[in-house]
Amino acid sequence: MATSLLAAMIVLLIICVAWQAQHPWLAWPRAFAEAATVGAIADWYAVVALFRHPCGIPIPHTAIIRKNQQRIAESLGSFVEENFLTPEVIIARLSGFNAAHALAEWLAARENSAMIADVVAGSLPRLLDNIDETDVEHLFDRLVIPRLRTLNVSRMAAQILTLLTEGNRHQPLLDRGLSAAETWLSNNVGLIKAKFSEASKFTLSTLDAYIVNKFVEGIVALMHEVVADPEHELRRRFDVAVQDLSSELRTSAVYRRFGRLLLRDCIRHLQGSGYYRVMLDHLRAYVLADLDSEDSVVRDMLTGTLVSVGKGVASEPSIQHKLNAWWLDVAGLLVRRHRHQLSALITDVVKGWDAKQVSHKLEAEIGRDLQYIRINGTFVGGTVGVLIHACVLLAMR
Repeated sequence: MATSLLAAMIVLLIICVAWQAQHPWLAWPRAFAEAATVGAIADWYAVVALFRHPCGIPIPHTAIIRKNQQRIAESLGSFVEENFLTPEVIIARLSGFNAAHALAEWLAARENSAMIADVVAGSLPRLLDNIDETDVEHLFDRLVIPRLRTLNVSRMAAQILTLLTEGNRHQPLLDRGLSAAETWLSNNVGLIKAKFSEASKFTLSTLDAYIVNKFVEGIVALMHEVVADPEHELRRRFDVAVQDLSSELRTSAVYRRFGRLLLRDCIRHLQGSGYYRVMLDHLRAYVLADLDSEDSVVRDMLTGTLVSVGKGVASEPSIQHKLNAWWLDVAGLLVRRHRHQLSALITDVVKGWDAKQVSHKLEAEIGRDLQYIRINGTFVGGTVGVLIHACVLLAMR
């Protein structure tokens, strides 16, 4: 359209020049056609010079985009870094969005969590196939075993005992122990009688049986008393014994040394018995069998965990606030650290494009608007030409 308009202005100019002598009023359309032609040609040159050489002639300062691709790439990267990849812009954009709540509600929908669980579970067989015994051994030797060697087993045992004794949590264990001891005594009365008879060779067997029966009955009765009485003396003695043991586990050098020896033997067993391969084989077999089943425990566990996390976060605005604050801090930190790398990536990508292809793509994207510039330039030029002609006539009068 723009080129046709230029051709029309040239034709109009030729007609006006040819017939102006017979028709003086053609001076006005001639002035319009002359200026419009000049404006159209000038704008055509300007538009074409952006993308290629006009008419294929390598005129200086033409094919601007193609020749300046490297500089444009660097300018584009710098522009994005300075105007978009700034902590203020990123944080201001993200701060108005409750990302934690949106993500939590999305995870709370079981089908969404199941989708993530399927992706994770589907990647496990490939992950396990790529792991061999050497990888597991390396992991344990570099991460697990050095930490095991630093453990204070006796102190850890003392902490476990302290945790058990808080709030009398150990009393049900004592009750279970007394019940198990009573069952053992009742089931092994004959064995006890036999051992008692072996140790007491000069007494009658009936007397041995009587003594053993009375002994067992007395022990069982004592156990029943302890179970029935929360304040029984034996319970208090048991509490004192547990507390003493916990204190000794914390302070005793003997227990510390015993814990180190026990831990050393465990590490030797772990390193020397092919445990890595056995553990990896068992884990791989269990996971593969589970994932092949319709009711996969791994998938259900992953799905349930994600759903629980989503519901928990969605119902706790305080947690959402903390997560959003953390997310904004992370985003700001990432932008500060890596904004230059992101702009460099943009620069490198643009530099790697084919210059001619980039020029053609840009021309295809914005060429239509540039053609309207040519059209407007034609009419603006023509209008200015008429005004100049009118001013000349007025000045001559």
